[in-house]
Amino acid sequence: MAEIFQTQRLIIREWIPEADAAQAFEIYGDPEVVGFLSVNKPEESVATQRAALQRLVDRYVKLNNGSGVWAIVEKQTGEIVGTVLLKQLPDKEGKPTQDFHVGWHLKKAAWGKGYATEAGRGAIEYGFNILKLPVIYAVATPDNYASIRVTQKLGMIPMGRTHKYYAVELELFKLDADQFFLSSQI
Repeated sequence: MAEIFQTQRLIIREWIPEADAAQAFEIYGDPEVVGFLSVNKPEESVATQRAALQRLVDRYVKLNNGSGVWAIVEKQTGEIVGTVLLKQLPDKEGKPTQDFHVGWHLKKAAWGKGYATEAGRGAIEYGFNILKLPVIYAVATPDNYASIRVTQKLGMIPMGRTHKYYAVELELFKLDADQFFLSSQI
């Protein structure tokens, strides 16, 4: 298990497809959760989830740029409560852009507990401190009010709606490294 970083309540680590498939399926097999994602189609089974996790792990090993899509593990229980990501935004055709974004996907039982904000803040710190990114974006579907609230809690600046990424209309948010470091000192 490769740990990426920790927060007060969470361990952020790489996915382990064989061990994590059933818990990941709790997230990505739920139509209500994936309805906010660009895939918009739930996984069909633990087996298809395992294969999807393996493809994900392989993709980021190959990229080898420090970005990723990682499991959010609750320290107290060892339970996977979601996913946090820090990765390049894809353009309309699915090709990676130079823009990195932070995001989160949580299973319903973990909604409203502050995990998205905590994991998102950790991913932003990782992006600015470790990857030395100058800016980090976030995107959310216009009706994903919970994710939009998380971006506000993270101090991200609303940039309006865009069709630039994922070939769908999204709300775009931005946080500059200078902004982040200045607000951390206050």
